[in-house]
Amino acid sequence: MNRPTHGAIHHVEIWVPDLGRAVISFGWLLEALGYTMFQSWNDGRSWRLGPAYLVVEQSPALTADRHERCRPGLNHLAFHVENATAVDALAVEATHHGWHLMFPALHPHAGGEQHYAAYLENDDGFEIELVAINPTHQATALDQGKGS
Repeated sequence: MNRPTHGAIHHVEIWVPDLGRAVISFGWLLEALGYTMFQSWNDGRSWRLGPAYLVVEQSPALTADRHERCRPGLNHLAFHVENATAVDALAVEATHHGWHLMFPALHPHAGGEQHYAAYLENDDGFEIELVAINPTHQATALDQGKGS
């Protein structure tokens, strides 16, 4: 592991209402993005990529049973993805792992014409944005039926 850069994120911890659902949605997505399982305990899991890691934990101190991204606190996490084709492939596969495409009428430019991304929400209300590093696009399954 390389020495982290001063000020870089060490880890992000997300409290979830159902660890099993979180492992299905977050675990699949993080592994698809290149993260590897890092830690596992009764109430949580973590996945690491480089020096940073992401934790999902079902804490007994939770005060709600669903995340509300429009309240103060975390709105969403955004991840770099190699290109537009990879964004589209992940968005399609994500629907088999507890994620739903947000803003489907605006996909893949819900963030603006120069921004190629998939906005996904899981069953617990957490939002993930998958942003193409290289937005060059080749036709994929999501393009079918768009009339473009």
